[in-house]
Amino acid sequence: MNVPISPGGLPSSPRADAAPRIAQREFGAPPSTDAVARADDLSRVYRVRRGWLREPASLQAVGGISFAIAAGRTLAVVGESGCGKSTLARMVALIETPTAGRLQLGAGDAVQGGARAQRSLRKSVQMVFQNPYASLNPRKTVGAILEAPLAINTTLAPAARVERARAMLAKVGLRPEHDVRYPHMFSGGQRQRIAIARALMLEPALVVADEPVSALDVSVQAQVLNLMADLQRDLGIAYLFISHDLAVVRYVAHDVLVMYLGLAMEQGPKERIFARPLHPYTRALLASAPSIAGTDRGTRAVLTGDLPSPLDPPRGCVFVTRCPHAVDRCRAERPVPRWLDGRQVACHRAEIFVESGGVWQVLDAPAHPYTRTLVAAAT
Repeated sequence: MNVPISPGGLPSSPRADAAPRIAQREFGAPPSTDAVARADDLSRVYRVRRGWLREPASLQAVGGISFAIAAGRTLAVVGESGCGKSTLARMVALIETPTAGRLQLGAGDAVQGGARAQRSLRKSVQMVFQNPYASLNPRKTVGAILEAPLAINTTLAPAARVERARAMLAKVGLRPEHDVRYPHMFSGGQRQRIAIARALMLEPALVVADEPVSALDVSVQAQVLNLMADLQRDLGIAYLFISHDLAVVRYVAHDVLVMYLGLAMEQGPKERIFARPLHPYTRALLASAPSIAGTDRGTRAVLTGDLPSPLDPPRGCVFVTRCPHAVDRCRAERPVPRWLDGRQVACHRAEIFVESGGVWQVLDAPAHPYTRTLVAAAT
């Protein structure tokens, strides 16, 4: 049964503490204690050429990310462009090979198991890409697109594949007879429904969704999110949801992973992170969402300083060049994620925020007058 969408649709960038104005559908089947995907210190390092007679540089796109996703749950990964979200998604979807770490999908090891193990594990994880206009082959009919995963990975007869494809079209809200049409005959939202249908053809336990609604209109976003919620409730699938839209994240996620320069800054239940972020970067990220009412403009966290190069990250905390609360320890020692207030946070000074009752305080006055000016402007 379809739930009506409010006339306003889903605001693309509301206040972080405002719920999206769409008909709320509960994401998630009854939670399972068994993780369908588990990552331990997952890393991806690229070698970048710097010119003739120069040694290639190392670029760490993802550096030691750990998480677990249970059946019927959604883990949302958020962060600025270039923080490593999509690289993490491609590793979990077995498109990229991790440089180090362990990735377990169900009971199988996706890193150490070899090519044969990876081939069998690819059936358990599928991906929905960001752009529905580019992710579907314009030369093939919708039926051929949906039947391709079955033709490659199963021994089903052609008639059985056609029947499965038409049944999946009906499940995502399209007419089964549309399987003879081509992608250009559909709207953007309908194409994304087809992409979701293709991802579900092999009945995966995990779907990696890399910004699946960012290219769609606001009202269509709400329809696709409602569809994903219905499918998760009915099929019990887990989502690794990549997004930069905090309204979407607050609606779909059970847990949130905040990334910056390839590292995890904060990770935990959605309710705790949105209610009281402990990392300065998380706080600035949530405060950056425009407020329609404009009531909190005077208390927003303003980031100053330069974004460090991923080819030459800071020795200590990677956020130190933009953090108004950094001290000498932050510049010399990289913080390790630790449990605090029901979530993991990688900040040396997170306890100060907890003890101050939810207000960040700059307790160590900078020595230089210009630095003091920047800190005063940011706080």
